[in-house]
Amino acid sequence: MLKYLVSARRAGWLATLLLALAGVAHAARPVAAEAWLTTGDRSRLLAHEGGLAFGEQGKGPLTIAVDPTRRYQAMAGFGASITDASAWLIQRRMSPTQRDALMAELFGRGDQGIGFDFTRLTIGASDFSREHYSLDDMPPGQADPSLAHFSIEPNRAELLPVVKQALRVNPGLQIMASPWSAPGWMKTTDSLIQGRLRPDRYADFARYLVRYVEAYAAEGVPVFALTVQNEPHFEPKDYPGMRLESPARAEFIGRHLGPLLAERGLRTQIVDWDHNWSEPSAPMAVLADPAANRYVAGVGWHCYEGHVQVQAAVHDAFPDKDTWFTECSGGEWKPNWPETLPWMVRHLVIGATRGWARGVLMWNLALDENHGPHKGGCNDCRGIVTIDARTGAVTRNLEYYALAHASKFVRPGARRIDSTAATGPLESVAFQNTDGSIALLVLNGAESAQRFSVRWEGRTVDYQLPPQSVVTLVWGR
Repeated sequence: MLKYLVSARRAGWLATLLLALAGVAHAARPVAAEAWLTTGDRSRLLAHEGGLAFGEQGKGPLTIAVDPTRRYQAMAGFGASITDASAWLIQRRMSPTQRDALMAELFGRGDQGIGFDFTRLTIGASDFSREHYSLDDMPPGQADPSLAHFSIEPNRAELLPVVKQALRVNPGLQIMASPWSAPGWMKTTDSLIQGRLRPDRYADFARYLVRYVEAYAAEGVPVFALTVQNEPHFEPKDYPGMRLESPARAEFIGRHLGPLLAERGLRTQIVDWDHNWSEPSAPMAVLADPAANRYVAGVGWHCYEGHVQVQAAVHDAFPDKDTWFTECSGGEWKPNWPETLPWMVRHLVIGATRGWARGVLMWNLALDENHGPHKGGCNDCRGIVTIDARTGAVTRNLEYYALAHASKFVRPGARRIDSTAATGPLESVAFQNTDGSIALLVLNGAESAQRFSVRWEGRTVDYQLPPQSVVTLVWGR
């Protein structure tokens, strides 16, 4: 019996030793990062590089420190708006094979997908529609307060099929929706063009937006958030728009739309502003209204005027409200990749998320070779992709690559984590996914290559980033 006890003790000691050695070996196991690179000269486009080993000491003259213990907002995703123009091109100007491949690429994951998890729809027409319409149009001088003529029929031929296909590819897709105008009969101009929402029509417009949410839900398309009005301080002259100042938005949200959504048991959130960085006082005025504040879940921002830093200032004033970046368009006014790729990454991917954005949206998902179709508005906007209206062939634009450097690697629920904001000419932002993997985006906007080290948990990895280029480093997956 004693012999067996001694043997058992030896076996137990040996097992403990082996486990300890295995733990040491596991702790010392090299960690490798993979890199995806896009260069301003277009010689590398989301090109994959592997085998970047973390070591004990970095050699780069610049160091970016990544600290997963300091965590910020949870991410919903990145993407672009499925406008009427985008949907028409995808549905009408592509073959089924072309369409399936593009949708899988934009909204899917895996080797070929870039993983868009966030999109925005227009409630009625925008400038990127082939016709101007609302979902309850009436002849001049007539009104429809009962909404008897409300219908989403204008969306059935192209928009709904494309959105439903996006949801089949990515069932977790988050969908936001924004009106460019209330129906004309609700406005001071009796027209979709220019004008203000009449105070006696606030209740009608609230019911109109709720009807939209309910109609889309019945189609299997959940709308998680509404913005009250796209660009409420702008009245375009040749496409739908509507001025809705902060006091009016506060009144409309606090006493009409918010209570109606609650009464109907709808969980759709309300996002205020949906306009430029140049007027942070406008959403803050709405949030300062107690009735509106109760129902406003977040603030949406556009890129066309002002500076991205105001996002953080508004967040600091109202830290319980989410931040969203809801629109920016590329265009032929900035066709130069070495200039525009860094601008897009700096402001929309790095700046907006460092400014607390939970989601980042660009404007048109797709436009054709003539920057349309559109009716009024922008004549030279670019889509994320260009679809040749004659052949269905796809061109991936610089905005595609700027977004893909985040969307392909940052999953819903990921947390932004701490990283060195700026190191010399380099700028960065880091995220940790729910599986523990880390994605670090680094931008070099300088005209010369920059060598740097990434420090993480006492280890470092070195990389040389070409001029006017962006890299995403991923490890721990």
